[in-house]
Amino acid sequence: MAHEGMEAVAEQPFASRRVSGMFSSRARVEAMLRVEAAIAAAEADVGIVPADAAAAIAAACDVDHLDIPSLEREATVAGTLVIPLVRRLTELVPMEARGWVHLGTTSQDVLDTALMLQAREALPAIEEELVGVGEACAGLASAHAATVMPGRTLLQHATPITFGVKAAHWLASVTRQLLHLAELRQALPLQFGGAAGTLAVLGDEAERVTQRVAEELGLIVPDLPWHTDRDVVAHLTASLAITAGAMAKIATDVALSMQTEVAELAEGAEPGAGTSSAMPQKRNPVRAPAAIAAARLAAGAATVVLGGLAQEHERGVGSWHAEWVAVPDAFRYAAGAVEHVRAIVEGIQVDPERMRANIDAGGGLSMAEALVAAATPSLGRDEAFRVVARACDRAVREGIGLREVALQDEDLRRTLTSEGIDAALDPGSFLGSSARFAAHAVERFREVREADPGP
Repeated sequence: MAHEGMEAVAEQPFASRRVSGMFSSRARVEAMLRVEAAIAAAEADVGIVPADAAAAIAAACDVDHLDIPSLEREATVAGTLVIPLVRRLTELVPMEARGWVHLGTTSQDVLDTALMLQAREALPAIEEELVGVGEACAGLASAHAATVMPGRTLLQHATPITFGVKAAHWLASVTRQLLHLAELRQALPLQFGGAAGTLAVLGDEAERVTQRVAEELGLIVPDLPWHTDRDVVAHLTASLAITAGAMAKIATDVALSMQTEVAELAEGAEPGAGTSSAMPQKRNPVRAPAAIAAARLAAGAATVVLGGLAQEHERGVGSWHAEWVAVPDAFRYAAGAVEHVRAIVEGIQVDPERMRANIDAGGGLSMAEALVAAATPSLGRDEAFRVVARACDRAVREGIGLREVALQDEDLRRTLTSEGIDAALDPGSFLGSSARFAAHAVERFREVREADPGP
């Protein structure tokens, strides 16, 4: 595919250049021409259109025959790109074939079906990048199954977790998005209803023509045309926005972990990346904010489509037109978010020592729940909680470690030996099902990949 139109979209810094090319002006016209050729061929198959006319139409459906900027200028007056396209296509075929161009269909049929063809090309590209994210996260989940780090709730230290289980959460979200996008890809529908969704021009052959067009284009036959039933497109763009949001979650975790006071993770160093124009010591996140920005833009595009679900009668006034911009934007920005996150996780730098040091910097307070659990068999849960809470208060007030306070606390010493206190305060002893969760996330990802190795 040629790349006319990519120069314009390349200026969008957070979008995927690859997927943007799939929604260029040229790509859109190519998809529309495929639809026109498929309709003519299907109508010829059932005897509505002469075979030589269908062949002439197919031969004329070559994007290189068209002046795309001129068509787009005409479209601003005509209302849709289909009108000048059909006019030009009619001029390109022999006189005897002209009456058969665009027979029985309508502008929205061509535009919506072309969009589904573009979606069918773009979804695998996003899935491919997601697989790359998943492979990297699976590697991190396995390699760091025992790498202890602070768990954080409401931005505060909670109980310890492992970096493996954090990466497993990233991986599980990737797996879910792969399942959702594959389902969408396999259910992209043909749009074919004619002027008001009745296919009246085709008469008794409407069903056969519809089936043949769908087969030719590799789309499913919907229950009926969906000109103003836009849940199909809303589901698609919302899923793209959710995928982008899942990537933004990963990017946010990494950006927060790059803070100077945390310094547990870092983006891979690319030459010149992350520098500051004012502060020579800075190493800023680059890919993470790009992924987050792309996700927000994808969500904004999806909102446009969701806001246009209530369309008027049998053809929308404005809401459908807004999709012409919003849907490609949802694709290019969702893909951008995935591509940026793939670069993050494939090059991520992990500092296990810093993770452990950050736990220790809390003076053992993150192990308070473990200490409660150790004392509960003797004291009961409520009393154990009260005793440990009192010890934590003293540790904070006096600026000393929880271990020191626990060893001096009479209630705890009657309940636990010094060895028992040390065991309870060991971060590695209170990781629960972290290893099992990490292993399961990797296993589930592998199962999904084997079930659907790719489009």
